[in-house]
Amino acid sequence: MPGKRVQFDDATWQAIDLLAHDRMMDFQELADEAFRDLLKKYRRPTDLGSALRQSVREAEGQGKKSKKSGPLR
Repeated sequence: MPGKRVQFDDATWQAIDLLAHDRMMDFQELADEAFRDLLKKYRRPTDLGSALRQSVREAEGQGKKSKKSGPLR
C-alpha cells in the first residue's frame, strides 16, 4: 500500500488526535474515512467496480445526448 507524509499545524493535530481517542480509532482509520468521504463528495469511484459502473453510466449519457441533438450543419 502506498504511503504519504502529511503535515498538520499543532492545533489541527491536537484536534485530530482528540477525535481519534474519542472515537477509539487510530489515525489511519480517521484518514481512510476522511478520504472516502472526500471522494464521495466529488463523485469519484473508490474501487474498480464503481469506476466501471460510472464509466458505463457516462457512456450511456453521452449516447442519449447525441441521439437527442439534431443533425450537424
